[in-house]
Amino acid sequence: MNVSAQEINKKIHDQVHNKDILINACTREGMATFPEFKEMYDPLYAAYTPDAATMIELKKLVKKEKIKIVFGTWCGDSKVNVPNFLKIMDALHFKEKNIEFIAVDGHKKAENGIIDGLDIKMVPTFIIYDHKGIELGRIIEGPKTTLEGDLLAIYKKKS
Repeated sequence: MNVSAQEINKKIHDQVHNKDILINACTREGMATFPEFKEMYDPLYAAYTPDAATMIELKKLVKKEKIKIVFGTWCGDSKVNVPNFLKIMDALHFKEKNIEFIAVDGHKKAENGIIDGLDIKMVPTFIIYDHKGIELGRIIEGPKTTLEGDLLAIYKKKS
């Protein structure tokens, strides 16, 4: 089943965390306005300042890649790293249509097999693909250095 046939920004009650969460394909707006996610999203997005030197390097390398963000609205690491990652994407003028958001439940699963084969063990997982759909690299749960630093390392491997 393709994503367009699914309900976007679908809310369910997650038994693992005993709270309402988003599941499956989401929009940025749906995620950023989801009450539990929004309370951290707004202040963290506003406060994050990507490293300027790293961003200059990244701007030279970013082309027409696609990014898949698998996250949990219930997950602390997602609540911190997704807004910060999006701040970087916005600063790079990365086209939002090239970012796919997929929310998972407490078991790190989504419905209808939309993350089958992605090998998601921790969230958030940021998967960077080239324009042909070949995976270039991942940032899993949190960055090794900084989000922009890890992203630069992925892009440098490509070039």
